[in-house]
Amino acid sequence: MSPSPDLARILPRVLIVSRRTVRKNKFVDFVGEYHLDLIVGYGAVPVIVPRVAGVHTLLDSFEPIHGVLLCEGEDVDPSLYAAGGDGGGLTAEQLAAVRSLHPSDAAVDHEKDSIELLLARRCLERNIPFLGICRGSQLLNVACGGSLYQDVDHELAAAAGDEKAAAFVRHIDYDDYDGHRHPVRVLPNTPLQEWFAESLAGGEYLTVNSYHHQGVRRLAERFVPMAFSPDGLVEGFYDPDVYNPGEGKFIMGLQFHPERMRKANSDEFDYPGCPKAYQEFVRAVVAYQEKLAVAATPKMNHEMVEKQRKVLVRSFSLAKNLYVSGGGEPGTPRPAAEQRELDAGAEFLESTNTAAALSVQQEKRLKQMGATVRNATGYMNRLRQMMTDEREAAARALMAKMSVDQLSDLSSFYHIMGNICSDLLHTKLHSAAPAP
Repeated sequence: MSPSPDLARILPRVLIVSRRTVRKNKFVDFVGEYHLDLIVGYGAVPVIVPRVAGVHTLLDSFEPIHGVLLCEGEDVDPSLYAAGGDGGGLTAEQLAAVRSLHPSDAAVDHEKDSIELLLARRCLERNIPFLGICRGSQLLNVACGGSLYQDVDHELAAAAGDEKAAAFVRHIDYDDYDGHRHPVRVLPNTPLQEWFAESLAGGEYLTVNSYHHQGVRRLAERFVPMAFSPDGLVEGFYDPDVYNPGEGKFIMGLQFHPERMRKANSDEFDYPGCPKAYQEFVRAVVAYQEKLAVAATPKMNHEMVEKQRKVLVRSFSLAKNLYVSGGGEPGTPRPAAEQRELDAGAEFLESTNTAAALSVQQEKRLKQMGATVRNATGYMNRLRQMMTDEREAAARALMAKMSVDQLSDLSSFYHIMGNICSDLLHTKLHSAAPAP
């Protein structure tokens, strides 16, 4: 038994690049479980791309790609955004301090950078749905020509000056990763405001979870900010020209972690809007998959369709005339042109290209109709003979062997022919009646 259409449906694929760590003196690749749970929960399949040397040369084997989610990881290589070119950059002493304070993040993973940049640029070129969380948002900004703060505390806080000291924000708390929160101001008329509208209730602030020491310095031109922390750091952005989840459009970066914003000792989210980024992202992924499927379906030439329609109409007209006239004796040759038209109509009905768009039952019935058109004379003569009193028993025996579909088709055929006969009889009787 073939699987049901729902079970057989191929779910869209979301690529996620793993992060590397060391466990028991061995490298281990992983992806946070919350990301995977949400992607699966909303109807897509996460495909984990291992962070191994050379895997970027194999990305074509992951096609088709319906979406990309990039999340946690080490610092983005500063050479990729020319750190210092925007008047920033760290001194050697500051860099050493950062590495000492953030040892697991301040290292640079060139292989992960290479894989993720290639994926991000592929998404941007093809408008494949893309969601960047934390490092993923930073890498998206870099891929589009933006830049980053190498360290928020050293660069952003210093640039703010004493007059903004009260706006200082702690973006990471190593003692309480998941419990840490800080405020962000959500901008109006953005997807973020729409998702959290119930919780904002006329206000503009949320408290969010984050753990990062880098962030967006200069936002790439194509993006529009959606939220800021009190120190001025961009906490979320998107491309408004590529945002319509229902049409498969979604390019967005979030610096904070909505997937980890859950109440203590519970899986309940802080706000109902927390999972919305993943929900809308997967909605876009599903729509993008559907667009690919439509694009891959061959489109019939309209002129050819019209020509085939005329052939079909002509063929059935001939079949009707054969019935009305009796079709001649079995084996009586018909004009070659007439036979060709009958054959063309039958072949059209039986053609694979036509039947491919139909159900199995519809295809079967069309093929039976095609056989009827091709063999109209002999078929109608046999039916006429069978319907005599002497042959009624034989007809019943023959029909008893027919399937339900065949009997239904035969009944429909007689109904159609009966209507045609009634119309023609009515016409002939009126035309033969003497004028008053």
